[in-house]
Amino acid sequence: MLRNFRFALAALALTALPLAHAADIAPSADKITPILLGSALPDPALRDRDGNATSLRKVVDGKPSVLVFYRGGWCPFCNLQLSELRQIHPELTQLGYQLVAISPDRPEELQKTLGKDKLDYTLVSDSSTAAMRAFGIGFTVDTPTVLKYRLGGINLEEASGETHHALPAPSVFIVDGDGVLQFSYVHPDYRVRAPGQVILAAAREIAADHHKLHPKR
Repeated sequence: MLRNFRFALAALALTALPLAHAADIAPSADKITPILLGSALPDPALRDRDGNATSLRKVVDGKPSVLVFYRGGWCPFCNLQLSELRQIHPELTQLGYQLVAISPDRPEELQKTLGKDKLDYTLVSDSSTAAMRAFGIGFTVDTPTVLKYRLGGINLEEASGETHHALPAPSVFIVDGDGVLQFSYVHPDYRVRAPGQVILAAAREIAADHHKLHPKR
């Protein structure tokens, strides 16, 4: 049973997307090329919720971490996911993980999301797109979709403070204390998210040193 579970977990960690590092923004969500499992944690520039400059490795600070990329506080699917993450956050903490959510929202928008959803974990801004580029999950929203969003009251430029119209494909990465990526779940369809219990199962396996990658350095 456990062997089958590990096999299923490994299969889930690998999506149908090509897993190759690509430090650029894809033309569409189905063209992204996520970073390889077993890779070292990238160190893109970020901003914290107060607008201070930081970087991913400073945020992670050598601790096992669950990194969640979401589109923004304007996205109802993202808000549902953020709320579910709040529910599993205590157990992740008990397992030794910290939870970090990353979006292209500018810091002022992060503050709104924290207050609206009453979140108790870290949110950081990737409005520059550095992190989504480093993880190979960023893509450009096409002009018709940008206009459709705007008609629906969603202004991507106002949310990010930038004109790039770039978003990350919703993704979850788990990094261990050595800074090695051990798990990933990436899907180009923004409606499909990694269930909280799947994230917990992966975190437990990695914390127990099961199904863990040990790349040669």
